[in-house]
Amino acid sequence: MNLVIVESPAKAKTLSKYLGKDFQIEASYGHVIDLPKKDFGVDTENGFTPKYEVLEGKDKVLKKISKSAKKADEIFLASDPDREGEAIAWHIANYLKKPEEKIKRVLFYEITEQAVLNAINNPLKLDENKFNAQQTRRILDRIVGYKISPLLWKKVRRGLSAGRVQTVALRLVCEREEEIKNFKPEEYWSITGLFKTPAGELFEAKFVTKKKIKNQKQAEKISEEIKNSTFHIEKIVKKDRKKNPAPPFTTSKLQQEASVRLNFRPVKTMKIAQTLYEGVDLDNKGVVGLITYMRTDSVRISESALKDCRKLIKEKFGKDYLPAKANRYKGKKSNVQDAHEAIRPTFVELIPETIKSFLTNDQYKLYKLIWQKFVASQMKPAIFSQTTVNITDETGKLNFRAVGGILKFEGFLKVIKNTSEEKLLPELNEGDKLTFKDIIPKQHFTEPPPRYTESSLVKVLEEKGIGRPSTYAPILQNIQEKKYVELKEKKLFPTDIGLVVTELLVKNFPDIFDIDFTAQLENKLDDIENKKLEWKTILNDFYSKFSKTLEKAYKEMQYISQITEDSPFSCEKCGNKMIIKWGRNGRFLACSNYPDCKNIKQFTIDTNGEFKILEDEKLDETCELCGSNLVLKNGRFGRFIACEKYPKCNFTKQISVMPCPEDDCNGNIVQRRTKKGRIFYGCSNYPKCNFASWNEPVNRIC
Repeated sequence: MNLVIVESPAKAKTLSKYLGKDFQIEASYGHVIDLPKKDFGVDTENGFTPKYEVLEGKDKVLKKISKSAKKADEIFLASDPDREGEAIAWHIANYLKKPEEKIKRVLFYEITEQAVLNAINNPLKLDENKFNAQQTRRILDRIVGYKISPLLWKKVRRGLSAGRVQTVALRLVCEREEEIKNFKPEEYWSITGLFKTPAGELFEAKFVTKKKIKNQKQAEKISEEIKNSTFHIEKIVKKDRKKNPAPPFTTSKLQQEASVRLNFRPVKTMKIAQTLYEGVDLDNKGVVGLITYMRTDSVRISESALKDCRKLIKEKFGKDYLPAKANRYKGKKSNVQDAHEAIRPTFVELIPETIKSFLTNDQYKLYKLIWQKFVASQMKPAIFSQTTVNITDETGKLNFRAVGGILKFEGFLKVIKNTSEEKLLPELNEGDKLTFKDIIPKQHFTEPPPRYTESSLVKVLEEKGIGRPSTYAPILQNIQEKKYVELKEKKLFPTDIGLVVTELLVKNFPDIFDIDFTAQLENKLDDIENKKLEWKTILNDFYSKFSKTLEKAYKEMQYISQITEDSPFSCEKCGNKMIIKWGRNGRFLACSNYPDCKNIKQFTIDTNGEFKILEDEKLDETCELCGSNLVLKNGRFGRFIACEKYPKCNFTKQISVMPCPEDDCNGNIVQRRTKKGRIFYGCSNYPKCNFASWNEPVNRIC
């Protein structure tokens, strides 16, 4: 009997079908051994020796694997074919303590019968260099997280954390917000002319000028000249324009396109892709892995896959759509991990529509996207016939240009439909006299750079070499879970705490959270994997500088209470300036004449940078103690209801979301906070009623 150890139980089910009765398959359910959860776990004084321990809840998993391993002739470690997977394999091998010749490493880049059997028949040794690259990343992240987080607790507030890569991603979001805040729009104008051909057909053309039209006065002056001129067609240029297909998906490109076309967040995309990779039950075919491994930055495709794809294109779309030779692509980055292919269907003949009934709606959408991208990548370019018309007046000084075209040959657009519409022009000839019908001047303003979406941030992280395919989705998830960034209307907004943490960390750790420094570290991790660098050398170099910077930061980093900003408001009580200060729950307005004047206000800043003071709102309710009016107030823990006679009357109550749904309870559901500040919803009759929910309840039947 042979033992195969994979990460996922879903993958185990698929492998059982291919390997038969001679193989027992166990799942590790991800990592089983790691650095300790509550201790630093790295001996920086003795060669950065890590202290590994079994993860909470994984004892039973390891005991089961160990029991099976005792009966096995050979043990195949088949965790995912990346650095994290190598670390899982390495830790399990160390735990089992079996002879080296008994333990094999196998890499499944696709879960198909041929690929699985080929990997089992050609096993590898554990890759110490790949493990050391992962170990170095893990230790670096542990050093930064465990050493800087306590500094943030001391200087800012408890519960905050810093991450080596996530802080750089947060920095990008914050710096973009600063660009938007400081942006000063500039006015400019465009002019469109409406012309009539000798045959009586109307078309539009854009006024062409080298100098920017800066204001309405200039636009009106040019418009008057145009109205008093006659125009003719000076030149017509017709040419074919090719649009080539894009390469098949890498991880980042899949996340970007799934976000734009399917409205999937990166975390969701990767979860669905994982299920497609591990296998789906196709009934008569059994469990089949539908795509190749989904964490890759390579655009390479295997020869057998190219052959199958070209055969399908010829049969399904015709030989006119098939190029003479297979299209081959090269990655734009020099540090591409080319161990496995681009993301593609494992069996291109499994057309999405034919297996739709076996997939969830989300699985179908993502599989279709991957299938279309792969097939399109091996088809001929689309060809557009483009016409450019140059129009001028009798002096040759006033010029217009019209551009139009038609799609002559669909090419790869037969698979991926073209979303842009080509503008068609009427029949035109050089020398035609045109009748000027109307002029349309239009005012514009330059716009600031757009806020990042999850898709565009992944794109920038990839372009700058920050992180790797396996890290993009977790980075986005982390900065949002830690409340450093909020996703609103699909755009990433830094929170107040995200802005201040970034400012303090970048100022006090300029090298560590530098974008180029982070990208260079990624390259060094690649060098460790490729046997070009010693892993402890990287850690020594990093820690020798970091420890000095950390010591300096403890002395020089500002406390959050010392950070103040100006505001546009004056104190209504004493007339002094109101300033923005920081408390444990965020920013607030306080009188600059404190402690003589203790006036404070809550405020918000909208997306346009406009300040708004949150005033108390009168309610149609009376105080239970004194009969005065109740008001909706803004406190440091959020909004609450209080008596308008405060501080003479101390009556307060929380805002009710809805009546308590528990039987025989007359309480109301109110918003509460845990000791760590996390919001939840509970009954006002607690502890008599224990109803509680992390999500805000809705007063309707599901």
